[in-house]
Amino acid sequence: MELRGVFAPATTPFDPVTGEADVVSLRANVRQWLRAPLRGIVLFGSTGEGVLLDEDEKARLTGATRDLLDADRLLLCGTGAESTRATIRQTKRVAQAGADAVLVQPPSFYRPLMTPAALRDHYLAVAEASPVPVILYQVPPRFSGVELEPGLVAEVARHPNVVGLKDSSGDLRVLGALIDGCRGGCDVLAGSGAILYAALEMGAVGGILAVALLMPRECAELCRAFDQERFPEAGRLQEAIAPLHKAVVGELGVPGVKAALDSIGMHGGAPRPPIQPLRNRDAGKLADALAAAGLLPNPLAELDGGEQGIGNRE
Repeated sequence: MELRGVFAPATTPFDPVTGEADVVSLRANVRQWLRAPLRGIVLFGSTGEGVLLDEDEKARLTGATRDLLDADRLLLCGTGAESTRATIRQTKRVAQAGADAVLVQPPSFYRPLMTPAALRDHYLAVAEASPVPVILYQVPPRFSGVELEPGLVAEVARHPNVVGLKDSSGDLRVLGALIDGCRGGCDVLAGSGAILYAALEMGAVGGILAVALLMPRECAELCRAFDQERFPEAGRLQEAIAPLHKAVVGELGVPGVKAALDSIGMHGGAPRPPIQPLRNRDAGKLADALAAAGLLPNPLAELDGGEQGIGNRE
């Protein structure tokens, strides 16, 4: 499976009255993201509140998204659960609904018991049972507290049904060690838009980037420019993307990303409880970040003659 390129990890819109997953709004968002040359879409990752979704919802949303993607785009679905049994069950359901591959984060509730041997057996069992390729997911340690060690990754990556790894640590040293562990086994995707250029230099093949929900074309073009050795252009795009990632994805998280989508005319909405919506005191910070990226009108830029940055839309 060719993973080279940028994937957008979709948020999950919810009906404000019923709280149910909003299929119509998700489809509208996906159509908008696919106007950019993305490699594909990811459902039910961290940004998609995957751990808060029911298995029936995941199957329904997978099926509703599948027909929007052409044959040259990939649909990846998050299926990690606390038990190996539940992970396999979810994996089979989304595969039947149309997923091309699954993204599997490690179990973390019994963190002290998640030894390398336990994680190895878990991932190998999932890879063996899965009808579609498996991508390992290194969740940010501040969320799960479980890290995939390079030696473990090297062992699991040898399984023929393990095709990739996403690293969201944001730490280039960790990323480099994982890339070394995956060599000859599977591809590595960066999970941070702030370090995409550096990740590509180190050997990553692309990224699954929450900032690509707001700047999909810029993220995809950065990867394409790097592959075509247009390095100055790729560098300029990285400089445009990094501040938005840090301000919105890094600092404001899922509530900030969803509020940002609302601000630019897409379907964000409130997160599913117990996650709270963006705090009012953070609204100004969000507006400033979007304006600086050229995604909202910037009054200062207008006073300065209307100059536009690289992130501005036509």
